[in-house]
Amino acid sequence: MASKPSVPLDDSSIELFRKAIAGTRQLRNTGKLHTKRDLPLPIPSQSIADEHQALADTLSDYLPSIDMDKDEDAPYVRKGIPAQTLRKMRNGQLVVEAELDLHGLNKDRAREQLVHFLDWSRLRKLRLVRIIHGKGLGSPNREPVLKQRVRAWLIQRDEVLAYCRARPADGGSGALIVLLKKGTG
Repeated sequence: MASKPSVPLDDSSIELFRKAIAGTRQLRNTGKLHTKRDLPLPIPSQSIADEHQALADTLSDYLPSIDMDKDEDAPYVRKGIPAQTLRKMRNGQLVVEAELDLHGLNKDRAREQLVHFLDWSRLRKLRLVRIIHGKGLGSPNREPVLKQRVRAWLIQRDEVLAYCRARPADGGSGALIVLLKKGTG
């Protein structure tokens, strides 16, 4: 049942309406309301998970042959990187452009996050980043779980030119300042 319009319709309005609906037919009233909604696009979640796992698996937990336990805070520098660059990194004279905080993550999740962060940084052509791995104070036996692993993972990445311990104000022994190759975007 149609309700009465609050404003009276003149003949021209009625004629205009009839022309607008010409060629249509009245729907049968079934008592059900049918609405068409656009369904969201499917997300290939398994493909995305497989891709993330493949990226994370590119970093091994194997510690390279260099003796990382001798000085756990020793810097890493690839050949050709000037000592002056490392000094500037240590002294906070270079601007950190992005940061990744791995606190509270297990090693598998941390590895995955590190891979994505390095790829993201490369795409944005970032040169200096901070990676916070934590000091291990919340870990079993209060030993750092990620500290050595993050260092080993970074060495395995071609885009990592150098890293050093962060200044105390920037995380100290719980963080690294990392120099990356110029990104290709």
